[in-house]
Amino acid sequence: MASIQRYRASIPITPRERRVRDVYDRVDAATERELGRLRGEEGVVSNCKRGCCSCCGQHIQMNPAEAHALTQYIKRMFSMPQIRSLKRRTQQWLALDGIQRKGLSPVDRAGLSDNEPCCPLLVDCACSVYPVRPIICRTHFVSSDPSACRRAYREPSSEPAPIALMSILHVTQPLAKPLRADIEAAGIDYSRSIMLLPHWLAMEMSWEFPE
Repeated sequence: MASIQRYRASIPITPRERRVRDVYDRVDAATERELGRLRGEEGVVSNCKRGCCSCCGQHIQMNPAEAHALTQYIKRMFSMPQIRSLKRRTQQWLALDGIQRKGLSPVDRAGLSDNEPCCPLLVDCACSVYPVRPIICRTHFVSSDPSACRRAYREPSSEPAPIALMSILHVTQPLAKPLRADIEAAGIDYSRSIMLLPHWLAMEMSWEFPE
């Protein structure tokens, strides 16, 4: 155990990881300011809270810089049992997503999974990598009741859609530009580098993709 702890502690914070964390700090600060403004000037409050995780069933996109910071955190902070469990959930997500992309009907998919795939990083209805969650997660807030999210994200519904606090996206979007610059400086086409979080997990952790 001591050797494992020493190994994890020896994993350095890379320059790219530090840049991502700096951006996250600025995004979080801007988000808090905008939430405060909405509350004080418009009487609008977010109903998002721990345990409300319907949005974690959506396809979460991230860029290579964020993927690097996230997996460095996992390597540094997760125990081996946690990593094995995450690998299993990630491969289950990839397998089910692959089935869905083949266009199988709900009847054809019956018995393959009891639930729609949720983010592999979700554990006990909470994010297991909360300090390094992607920007798309950090800036998603709604003022509607959480039940609206459950209906909207589970299946098509005629009920009103969740009310997203779009102004948070407007004030934080410019703050993410340094990450794009970091990626493009490496000669990578930024728009083509965006992938789904489970795909990045498998690639960065060198986990095989299910066939």
